Amino acid sequence: MPRQVDHDQRRHRVVEAVYALADEHGLEGVTLRDVARRAGLSMGAVQRSFRTKDEMLVLALTRVSEEFTDRARALAAEPSPAALTRVAVDLALLDAEQRPDAQVWLAFVARAAVTPAMARILREGYPQVHRLLAELIRGAAGPGVDAEHEARTLLALADGLTVQTLLGQLDRDRAREVLDAYVRRLGPRP
Repeated sequence: MPRQVDHDQRRHRVVEAVYALADEHGLEGVTLRDVARRAGLSMGAVQRSFRTKDEMLVLALTRVSEEFTDRARALAAEPSPAALTRVAVDLALLDAEQRPDAQVWLAFVARAAVTPAMARILREGYPQVHRLLAELIRGAAGPGVDAEHEARTLLALADGLTVQTLLGQLDRDRAREVLDAYVRRLGPRP
């Protein structure tokens, strides 16, 4: 009797392996062979699921983007300045344990600049995060604040702080201060 193959489980193992290898070596260091070895799969099993490295990377970016958006939604339980700050800090990947996430995320963003399928995933994901931020800003900010504009600005600020922190231009505490100051500026005005 042929063995049952759990394709979802296999793909999950591949995504985990891609992520670990990308953290260690960048996306250039991710190969089908190394992913197979790291995932504990045969090269044939990986090749049956993915014809190319880019197909593997697209799946990994899709999963990372979905997890990122789900995490942001969970942190935004109710609109408040505290929820807005929590989401912004998470978007900027400022917690010490998020450094690998930041490294991998930036590698995916760089690759997306030259890989249309990856760029599409980001183009579809960013508006979801933008809408979430705009909703939080509407709930936390005072009247007269352009929530759409501020959400776009905050998203760009979070992305920039990720880069600045990874490069050592800002430490995590200073980056958090920048985000806190921005959120406070959005708050209700007397």
